[in-house]
Amino acid sequence: MRSAIKPLLCSPTEQDLELEIYEQQGDQIIEGVLRQSDGAWFPIVNGVPCFLTGGLRPDHREFAARHGLPPPPDGAGSERDEEQSKTNTTFSDKWRRFKRYGLEPAHQDFLFEWYRKKLGLATRDDLAGFYAGKRAILECGPGSGFNSRFMAEHSQGQVFALDVSEAANTTYENTRHLPNCHVVQADLMAAPFADESFDFIIADGVLHHTPDTRLAVNALYRKLAPGGQFYFYVYRKMGPARQFCDEYIRSHFTQLSPEACYEACEGLTELGRELSHLNARVTLDKPIPVLGIPAGTHDVQRLLYYSFVKCFWNDAFDYETNNMVNFDWYHPHNAWQHSEEEVAGWLAALGVADYQFNDSNPNGISVLLRKPA
Repeated sequence: MRSAIKPLLCSPTEQDLELEIYEQQGDQIIEGVLRQSDGAWFPIVNGVPCFLTGGLRPDHREFAARHGLPPPPDGAGSERDEEQSKTNTTFSDKWRRFKRYGLEPAHQDFLFEWYRKKLGLATRDDLAGFYAGKRAILECGPGSGFNSRFMAEHSQGQVFALDVSEAANTTYENTRHLPNCHVVQADLMAAPFADESFDFIIADGVLHHTPDTRLAVNALYRKLAPGGQFYFYVYRKMGPARQFCDEYIRSHFTQLSPEACYEACEGLTELGRELSHLNARVTLDKPIPVLGIPAGTHDVQRLLYYSFVKCFWNDAFDYETNNMVNFDWYHPHNAWQHSEEEVAGWLAALGVADYQFNDSNPNGISVLLRKPA
């Protein structure tokens, strides 16, 4: 954390914060504390300020004792905290393992082409241009930080990456060299920023992993400045066969430890690989509406993937990364699916009329909206 961002931060209860520095390296505060006037405090550990409270707050007793701080609260939390903590276990483990995801050239060829489609842009060059004029960007759920880094490299504004899990630490290590990129560990439902702080907010594949997707959309929308843009991607409600398989597999895999779930996903990953390497196609003259399968020519692996079971495979990734993508689908405690009609209803309730659904892939809904000025 850099001391220059302190005026931009506020506590979850929207109080001003006083900064005390314990260790600093150059312009980075490695260890310190942010205090409220009522005595509550939030630690800065390994360069990342942590604003988690209740049942989401990590164990900071040793930190408190070392710096003579009053003991932190006992960590009692709500039912929502308990739900979110289960999902945090998944993503903390994932981003400890896959710290280089999205940072390799082969990954970026795939991922940034996908971002181009998600944002409704014509070319890859347009992606950098999209970020260039942004003043203040917030990315929720940055994972390895590859996209936060890309945005910071292509914008003169300030980029903030927020994650509720230990992914915040991975993002920090991958972006700390960028003077305009900053990382906080926080719950997006209580993001430590004043309302209307950002002219662009991005939450790609994140909001459906919260206890309530719609409430998460509303919480981030409050942080968006009038006239600003908000992009989010959520899982689409799939056909009945895929829904059945997802629910059945998830009911078993969410009960496993992360290590056991990675192992359990290997069969699905091998299925995806072998189907993909068949390079086979089938043509259906007639659709199968009851299963949500359209007419046309289908790659066999994609047909099974979209309509029956998640068996991801992409030759741009190694085996472990492909397996992680399947793990990412089946292990998180919360993984809600939605329809375009449902999402449109959320936007109408917020008074948003300027938005578009961008067709990036069949199993997700990409939304780019602009808040009324």
